[in-house]
Amino acid sequence: MKVLKLIRIKHWVKNSFLFIPLFFSGQLTDYNLYPNLLLGFLAFSLIASAIYVINDLKDVEADRLHPKKKERPIASGDISISAAIMIFGLLVLSGGTIAYLVELKFAFVLLIYFLMNLAYTLKLKEISIIDIVIVAIGFVLRIKAGGIISDVPLSQWIIVMVFLLAVLMAVAKRRDDLIIKQESGQDMRKVAKTYSLEFLNVALSLVAGVIFVSYLMYCMSPEVIERMGTYRLFYTALFVLVGILRYLQLGLVENDTGSPTQVLYKDRFIQMAILGWVVSFYLLIYFKDLTIFS
Repeated sequence: MKVLKLIRIKHWVKNSFLFIPLFFSGQLTDYNLYPNLLLGFLAFSLIASAIYVINDLKDVEADRLHPKKKERPIASGDISISAAIMIFGLLVLSGGTIAYLVELKFAFVLLIYFLMNLAYTLKLKEISIIDIVIVAIGFVLRIKAGGIISDVPLSQWIIVMVFLLAVLMAVAKRRDDLIIKQESGQDMRKVAKTYSLEFLNVALSLVAGVIFVSYLMYCMSPEVIERMGTYRLFYTALFVLVGILRYLQLGLVENDTGSPTQVLYKDRFIQMAILGWVVSFYLLIYFKDLTIFS
């Protein structure tokens, strides 16, 4: 259990972004692609967990001052530093080996992800704006990896929307850190002092608006309408809108967006918005021959 907490297995849900290209391509029922995608998901998860271990090793002293992070296995002393280093090595070795066996191009993308996040952990997360951008690029690399495995080309719309969505979550996380700093007087991140609550509030609202507009443009793009075989994709924008509004409500009103993963696991409203979007999009793509969807 301590090891699972260290590698943050709950955060593996982020790597489900590898399946996004398959979903949007209309090939979700092509089950021959699933074995490699599942292996790719595992490889990405193991490498991401290795980054979490390095991050906890580097920030162990700061984590001990954090009201929530002090419970992490290394900060609390449940797992020794030497054991954590050994776990890191096993994660990198196993994740890299699986990635190589899946596909060389996929392994190369995963290597870029690993090196970028290693640099982020060691230094770049201390540089404002850059720290947010790198987090967002990590999600773009996830869908790029999924596109390589499933042999699905990515449209510019998918890349833009995934990037902006990741920026939104990263901004919300920085805002949460800043609120904790104001309440406790402790700097949870060195980069926190380069942000202000006003700036992050504006950034959160701005990015949320751009995401919704981008999604509408995607749904009404002639290229997308032709490829999907329906012009009714804009119906799904309802769920995108209520999901974004709920996320803004959690951040700006309830100050509860510190961990996007935790929000996904515990907020029923967000869960229902995502479920509604997935079901409606699925029906419009995979059952477009039905009269009511044509």
